[in-house]
Amino acid sequence: MHQENVSATLTVAAPPARVFAVLADPTTHAAIDGTGWVQEPVDRAPLTEVGQIFRMAMHHAKHPNGDYQVVNKVQVLDPPHAIGWLTGQDKGDGDLEFGGWLWRYDLTPHGPSDTEVTLTYDWSAVPQYIRERGIQFPPFAPDHLTNSLHHLSELTTRTPRAGTPGGQTPGSQTPGGQTSSGRP
Repeated sequence: MHQENVSATLTVAAPPARVFAVLADPTTHAAIDGTGWVQEPVDRAPLTEVGQIFRMAMHHAKHPNGDYQVVNKVQVLDPPHAIGWLTGQDKGDGDLEFGGWLWRYDLTPHGPSDTEVTLTYDWSAVPQYIRERGIQFPPFAPDHLTNSLHHLSELTTRTPRAGTPGGQTPGSQTPGGQTSSGRP
């Protein structure tokens, strides 16, 4: 039998909890995406439970509509070790249909401040009727997963905004008990 998944692995200079927090935030997914297809979250709530549904606005030049929306269903949620979701669509009548492909991130700590992240795209559960539609799996170039992991690394290792005292975010406490805005 041939392999029906692809994976890429990268070590990120951030602890697993930080990496997991970025992955569990749908507002970061467009910045993580290595294809440019993910546009913006429709549902912005953090991912907190298996079965949770979240939608994303998408764009793909070869999609019949160009702009479209996907529905995702959280399948794996094991903070800060693993997170994954199935991708599908709203059939227009309120019923959701998931195609059988899964996006999964596995996080392994390497010391206190590094995390090995493995991103896997698995299409082994795609039913035959979807395969007969002529969809190629995976529907992206092999470097997509690696690009996504590099984007994730950039998001998780960003330094605080320039211009804030001590590199703190506005409103955070300084050692002297004042906020970084200079107010107590």
